[in-house]
Amino acid sequence: MKHFNITFKPDGRQISIHAGATLLEAAGQAGIILNTVCGGKGICKKCLVNLDPDGRQVLACQHHIDSDLAVTVPSASRFFEHKILTEGVAPQTEIQPDIYKKYLKFASASPPSARLTEDSKSRQARSRRSAADKIFGVAVDIGTTTVVAKLVDMTDGHPLVTQAELNPQTRFGDDVISRINYAQTDAKLAELHKAIIDCINELTAKLCSQASIDTKQIYEMCVVGNTTMNHIFLKLPVVQLGQAPYKAFSLDAKDLSPKKLALQINPAGNIHTVENIAGFVGSDTVAVALAVDINSAQDLTLVVDIGTNGEIVLGTADKLYAASCAAGPAFEGARISCGSRAMEGAIQAVVINEADLDLDVIGNCPPCSICGSGLIDAVAVLLDLGIIDSTGRFNNPEKLPTNLPPAIRLRIIQQNNQPAFRLADKVILTQQDIRQLQLAKAAIRAGIKLLQKKISAGGHLTVGLEDDDIKQVLLAGAFGNYIRRECALRIGLLPNLPLERIHFIGNAAASGAEMLLLSQNCRTQAKKLARKIEYVEIANEPDFQEVFTESMSF
Repeated sequence: MKHFNITFKPDGRQISIHAGATLLEAAGQAGIILNTVCGGKGICKKCLVNLDPDGRQVLACQHHIDSDLAVTVPSASRFFEHKILTEGVAPQTEIQPDIYKKYLKFASASPPSARLTEDSKSRQARSRRSAADKIFGVAVDIGTTTVVAKLVDMTDGHPLVTQAELNPQTRFGDDVISRINYAQTDAKLAELHKAIIDCINELTAKLCSQASIDTKQIYEMCVVGNTTMNHIFLKLPVVQLGQAPYKAFSLDAKDLSPKKLALQINPAGNIHTVENIAGFVGSDTVAVALAVDINSAQDLTLVVDIGTNGEIVLGTADKLYAASCAAGPAFEGARISCGSRAMEGAIQAVVINEADLDLDVIGNCPPCSICGSGLIDAVAVLLDLGIIDSTGRFNNPEKLPTNLPPAIRLRIIQQNNQPAFRLADKVILTQQDIRQLQLAKAAIRAGIKLLQKKISAGGHLTVGLEDDDIKQVLLAGAFGNYIRRECALRIGLLPNLPLERIHFIGNAAASGAEMLLLSQNCRTQAKKLARKIEYVEIANEPDFQEVFTESMSF
């Protein structure tokens, strides 16, 4: 199958994708979130993009790729940029930063002969003010695996540049539990704290270099993250987060000076951290809930932020429940034999063609690893081909379908006396890899099922809540944007719903942090949301083990 290069402007991002994919899929691989209210059915016409060089407009969800393309994505077609810049930071809310500059006039002590003419003085003053009036802020999402920082012009709300880095704390453990276990002493906690502070300072320096500004022009920083990341950032104790009843040291928002945290922005600036919900559902979930305006949802809505820790929110404006699912790092490519994060050479999509498999590889180069989205695709494909069964086990050779194409049959190998599947020369999928994916997806699916039961038991429905009662699923998280919906459904990661009800919303936590950076009204809303959302400790639910075991099945 042919692959084509798609360049997205003005982002300057290029990806390679298989023939027949839609521009919507290509945009997702490029990390660009388009407005798809109708779920990609071509009805809402919100995902219009321009094909260069003639500027012809097409619907991204309906245009199938059959050549190399350069595509310009207008602001109105971008999900969060449209929400923030066109409709205001939040519904009926204007940009309301809590910091501004005010200039004072002083009588000149210069003798008349030394003074500038009024016109000359006014021109110079306007020039100085034009540069000096600029106030910048940084929105930061501290993920367990990745840290994302956005530079924002605080005067008009425009996001300018974005930088992301692997969270350096991963060297101390790839999930929050391992980092909590590491930070058992003040010295170890200080080590983790310094690692994230250094990372944010490095990201800030890169943002300023890219935008040609000085760090002292940054006056505000808004930081979100799960409760463990929040506590480590603030150097608060985390030991209690690893012990029942898993209580946070603090759920409150904080406003601190840059000096207190050794963050390199203007010393007169402010560092704002957002309210946490509970010990394992933090301010990043509050930011997501704010970004998707779940407090106004009339239909039953499910928000799933898929990562090392999967956070889920389910409900309507009337009642909202949240839970954390210990999905583990499989979705980030960790603990997978040939796994990696989304990096050059990683397989990010697997497609069945007529006689074999086709692979989409980041960087359009020979594959050397597989990331989370590719892993979900690969397992879905193995299920469709009958190579593995619903329990996740490789089928014995005599049970393989007789019509399995020869090229695919040759990919089934033995490794260390165990069945395995060769995706590429350097990329093998083992039985243990499949088990790791099962554990990760079962954690999230069980969490969703238990919240469904919670809503039913809470008297909000007269009968038990079925999957079909969920009217929309919003997949958040940078990783969530790369998942193919049909594959997520095939492996049982999500409720069994029509594809058009499943929407990708990208790194909504970072977008929520951006809104919170810009608006005092949003901070007020966030405080109310954090107290309104009811946390459910799913591991303490009486039927957790039964539901988790059920959810292991594909």
